[in-house]
Formats: sequence, structure tokens, C-alpha cells
Amino acid sequence: MLQRPQRGDPFWIWALHGWEGLSWALIALVTLITVLGDAPTRTTYGMPALVAVLALCYALVRGRPDNPVLRPYGYLRVLVVALGGLSYLGDGLGVFYTVTLAQFVVFVDSLRSAVVYTGLGAVAITVGGTLREGWRTDVLTTNAISSLAVYAVGILISVLTPRALALRDERAALRAELKTAQLKLAEVYQQQGAAEERERLAREIHDTLAQGFASIIVLAEAARSGLAVDIDRSAQQLQSIEQTARENLAEARVLVGAAPRSGIADGSVAATLRRTLDRFTEDTGLIVTAELPDIECDQPTRVALLRCTQESLANIRKHAAASTVGVVLARHPAGVELEITDDGRGFLVEESHGFGLDGMRKRLAEFGGDLTVTSSLGDGTRILAMIPMNGQV
Repeated sequence: MLQRPQRGDPFWIWALHGWEGLSWALIALVTLITVLGDAPTRTTYGMPALVAVLALCYALVRGRPDNPVLRPYGYLRVLVVALGGLSYLGDGLGVFYTVTLAQFVVFVDSLRSAVVYTGLGAVAITVGGTLREGWRTDVLTTNAISSLAVYAVGILISVLTPRALALRDERAALRAELKTAQLKLAEVYQQQGAAEERERLAREIHDTLAQGFASIIVLAEAARSGLAVDIDRSAQQLQSIEQTARENLAEARVLVGAAPRSGIADGSVAATLRRTLDRFTEDTGLIVTAELPDIECDQPTRVALLRCTQESLANIRKHAAASTVGVVLARHPAGVELEITDDGRGFLVEESHGFGLDGMRKRLAEFGGDLTVTSSLGDGTRILAMIPMNGQV
């Protein structure tokens, strides 16, 4: 049994159910005109009785298709008998067959059943009309031809309806697949976002807290070793430890959302880098030469340049065994360049897969920038960071 149409169903399904509803309006209208007219007595009383029985059965099946009294196919049998009876009762009442064609499709569950019951309806009105007019060959032939014409329309409806239902089911399947794909895509985006956020936090922790703790460890070891020979130097190192710990605390609050933004002080990028280099010189005693012109750039760019500087200096402190460090900040038409060099032991770039260098590359890539690392054993290292400005690359 064909259910009521739903949103998204093809037009043909809506039209079929519209026809089903309209048929009862036409049946009621024809019945009223016949009863109020000068029809024969058997028609005046018999027609309303048959229509009433048919309407009662229709309401029962349409309202409760699974009721134990009358099922959809049982209703169609009642409809066939009623059409035959109406065709027998009055001239022209066989038109009810045309009016109710949609019901022969709505109340079945297969094309074969639709074809069979539509054909039984055609037979019923042919027999009923022929009995009323007299059982003659010419009458039977005329009624049969008329019924076959309407039956052909019924066959067309029966064939088109499964195709419309298949289209509806296909669309429903596509909508379900689309919904599933959207849910999976949303889940992938969520997982990707979580992974990117974990990576970002890992990079921030490495560039801030981890570097700070590493600096604290180095300073603490140096202060402990120098307590017996250089108390003033040890005191200075302890002060650096305290300052680094405070900076780490501020950065930790930023990472957990307890602070509104980065703990980096406002100012030009040159001033920011100068403070970092001064701390580095103070903590390590290495010679640092710097060319830091006053270049205007936004806060995110300034933070990226600072993080690259901090990471490079941390690597120099831990691995390079250098004596001098050079830092050059320059503004070019393509953007801002930051070059950091040292005269340390160097390394094989192709064999290096450290988190720090990868983190710098990814941080710069967020701005459309790039990182170039040049080094060889015994020849020191050159780090070149480029960040485009004004949309240039």
C-alpha cells in the first residue's frame, strides 16, 4: 500500500494521491446530482448505498491499513464489485472506474497486482453496463472498447508509479548517503582540528615552556658549579633563573587561557629581539652581533620572528659549541627576513629531523613564509626565515 507522500517525493506521487483525494469529491458530487435528479428508483437508492459502503471500507483501510477486518486488497475487491454494481444501476456511472483509477495503484504493493485489479475493474464495468443495456454482442463490444481505453490509462499509471517510487527511494538513499558523508566529514574535520590544536600546543610548549626549562637547567648547573669561585656570577645566574621561571609562568597562563594574549611585551620587533639577545648573551657569555633595524610588522609576525630566534638560540646553546652568533633583520620588497648564523660545529641538515626546526617551518608556513637551513660539519649554521608582507611571497 502506497503511503501518504512526504517531502522530497516526486511530483508523480503527489499527483497520484491528489487524484485519489479528488476522486471522492467527484464521487460525492455525481452521487448528489443523481439523487436529486429524476433517476430511476433503483438508482436513487442503490447508488448512495453502494457509495456509502465503499466510502466506509475506504476510510477503514486508509485509516488503519493493518486492521483485522478489511485489508487493502480486500478493499479493492469491494471496489471492483461496487464499480460493477454502479455501472449496472445507471447509465454513465461507469465513469466511476476512471475516477478511481488511482486507487488501484495506491492500495497494491506490486505492478502485477495493479495491472490485475485495474483489469478486474474494467471487466466489472463492462459486465455491469452490458447487463443493464441487454446482453448483446454490439453492446458488449462497445462497452469493452470503452473499458479497454480506460484500462490502458490505468496500465500507464501502474507502470509510471513504480518508476516514481524508485526515483523517490533513490533520492532518499542519496540523502541518507549525503547525511552520512556529512557526518563523517564533520568527524574528520573535528579530528583534524583536534590534531592541529594538539600540534599547535606542542609547538607552543616547545618554543616557550620547554625552552625556558632547558635554560633554567643550564643556568642552575652553571650557578651550582660557580658558587665556590664566582658568587657574583652565580647570583646573576640565579636571577636569570627567576626571570625565566616568571616568563614560563606567564606563558603557561597564556596556554591554558588564563591570560588574554601572549606574554610578549609590546614594542617593535627590533626591541623584542634585542631583549632576547641580551638575555642570551647574559646567560651564555657568547659574542652576539646584531643588525636590527626598526621594522614595522604586526603582532603575529613579531611573535613568529621571536619564536624562530628563541629556537635558533636554544639550538646554538645546546648543540653548536659556538663562540659568536650573528643576527640580521632586514626588510625586502618580498617581506621580512631574519638571518641567524653561528660559527659552531654545524650538522648535516638532511639528517636532522628535530621538532624545533619542523616547528619553525610550520609556524612560518602559517604566514606563507619559509625557512632555509644551511649547515655542514665544522662550518657553523645559517638559519634564514622569510615572512611575506602585504600579501607578497
